[in-house]
Amino acid sequence: MPELDTGFTENVISIDRVARVVKGGRRFRFRALVVVGDKSNKVGIGIAKGADVTTAVSKATDIAKKKLIAISVIDGTLAHEVYAKVGGAKILIKPASPGTGLISGGVVRALLEAVGIKNALSKSLGSNNKINMAYATLEALSSIEPRENWVTTKNSKAKKPVSKEVAEVAEPIVKKPIRQSQGKPVVAKKAKVGIKK
Repeated sequence: MPELDTGFTENVISIDRVARVVKGGRRFRFRALVVVGDKSNKVGIGIAKGADVTTAVSKATDIAKKKLIAISVIDGTLAHEVYAKVGGAKILIKPASPGTGLISGGVVRALLEAVGIKNALSKSLGSNNKINMAYATLEALSSIEPRENWVTTKNSKAKKPVSKEVAEVAEPIVKKPIRQSQGKPVVAKKAKVGIKK
């Protein structure tokens, strides 16, 4: 994972040779998937094509730098469990205690390292397509809520305000008391069913 001049780390996840069919044959190019992060809380993903590997990687790195997003990291791990699905890829990431390390696969591990997460557990539950896995991991990390957004105090009201319409519908229905005669409950009489002669 080489260091860039701007303090970001670059990690090339995959390089694939792709072909485009044109009149007279095929044209081969290279596609690079690159992850860029500052190991504190920012990470970005870039995908680009080029005539050679170097061109594809440099293009993908520039794209990743332009698409950096901030992730909430607490004590080297996640604030809470996250899950995301992109295409057929399903990624589940859980926080872990200090000393656990990163228990994850190649694509997820590269993103977690780029963000600066040191302790986490992850599991891929769907497709193993690297591009979809990278975007699913990025979506899961971006869905982390910061601590100040979900921790409540004793004085704060956790319940959401209820509108007047909902309050009227939710009012309990008051049942009328059962009619009694001389202290005994009224019992319905059974109707006699007979055959007329």
